[in-house]
Amino acid sequence: MAQSQPRQNYHAECEALINKQINLELYASYVYQSMVSIAGCSEKCPLPAAWYFDRDDVALPGFKNFFKKSSEEERGHSEIFMKYQNSRGGRIVLQNVQKPEKDSWGSGLEAMQMALQLEKNVNQSLLDLHNQASSHTDPHLSNFLEDEFLGEQVQSIKQLSDYITQLKRTGPGLGEYMFDKETLSA
Repeated sequence: MAQSQPRQNYHAECEALINKQINLELYASYVYQSMVSIAGCSEKCPLPAAWYFDRDDVALPGFKNFFKKSSEEERGHSEIFMKYQNSRGGRIVLQNVQKPEKDSWGSGLEAMQMALQLEKNVNQSLLDLHNQASSHTDPHLSNFLEDEFLGEQVQSIKQLSDYITQLKRTGPGLGEYMFDKETLSA
C-alpha cells in the first residue's frame, strides 16, 4: 500500500493505538447502551425489548437519559478519532466490539459504579496514547488528546464519583427515585 499523502511524523504505534481507542470508545458506547436497555434487571429478568429504565415498572427516566446520552457521547468520540486518523494519513482498522461483561446491573448505583470503572479505563487508555505520542515526539497528537479528551475525562470521572456518593447516601427505592428526579432529570 502506498504512503498516504498527508502522513507526516505519525508513528505506526500511535496509529495502532488510535485504532485501539476507536474500538474502546465503541465498546464504552455499547456498555452504556446495555445500561439503557437492561440496567436494574435481576438474573431472573429477561432482556427487555425496550429500554429498561423507561419501562412502566421501573420509570426512572433520568437514568435512561443519562446512559443514553453517555452512549451517544462515546460513539461520537469514536467518530472524532476516525476523523483524526484520516486527517493524519492513518488507516482506520475496525475490530469486533466486545459484548459488555454483564447482562444485568442490579440498580442505578451498580450501573454508575460500572460506568465509573469504564471511564477510568478509557482515561487510562488515553493517557497511554498520550504517553506514546510524547515518546514519538508527536506534539499534534498530544495536543489533540489534551484539547479534545483529557479534561473531559477528568470531569466525567468526578461527576460519576459524585453520583455514586449521592446514591449511596440516598439508598435504594425512594432514594434512587429522588436521585433520578432531582439530579438526573434536573
